[in-house]
Amino acid sequence: MSIPDESKNYSYTDYLTGDEGERFELIDGEKFPMSPAPSRRHQQVLRELSTAFTIFLREKECEVFFAPFDVRLLGENKQDEEIMNVVQPDLSIVCDREKLDDKGCNGAPDMISEILLPTSIKMDRWKKFQLYEKAGVEEYWLVDPVYESVELYALICGKYKFQGVYTKGDSLSVYHFAELEIDLSRIFE
Repeated sequence: MSIPDESKNYSYTDYLTGDEGERFELIDGEKFPMSPAPSRRHQQVLRELSTAFTIFLREKECEVFFAPFDVRLLGENKQDEEIMNVVQPDLSIVCDREKLDDKGCNGAPDMISEILLPTSIKMDRWKKFQLYEKAGVEEYWLVDPVYESVELYALICGKYKFQGVYTKGDSLSVYHFAELEIDLSRIFE
């Protein structure tokens, strides 16, 4: 893997033409290497979350996507070389089909969930938190498979407002889809 040039701002064009096998995300034009393949536990939690959302959303206008799936943020009406934010959230829900194209999502998904890894905590809690808030992602979940918990944030008046921490045994009402309740015992089986 090549070392990123700290003095350069990278764009979506650079992202698309990067070294084969190099996995990174862009935030404000800065390259952030992605972790190697996540743990089996991470994947189990992601599978259960995506299944719960997929079943619920089958009859709705929204779609569920999971990594690897490119989300270009703050890039609406911009050319690839002008887009400076590309992430691959663990789980994205997109209700506006106009944002979807063959490359992924161009714009803010309605909801994003990141499953915490020891190597991603700072990125997910700080860099991505700020980016998702700025981009207008309406709901953000931080899912911790070790402590079997979910922190929920809802975008209210342009800022994330903490909605609570939910743990195994709790039923979590989804902020964006009030009629959906997720049994966290199933998610963290």
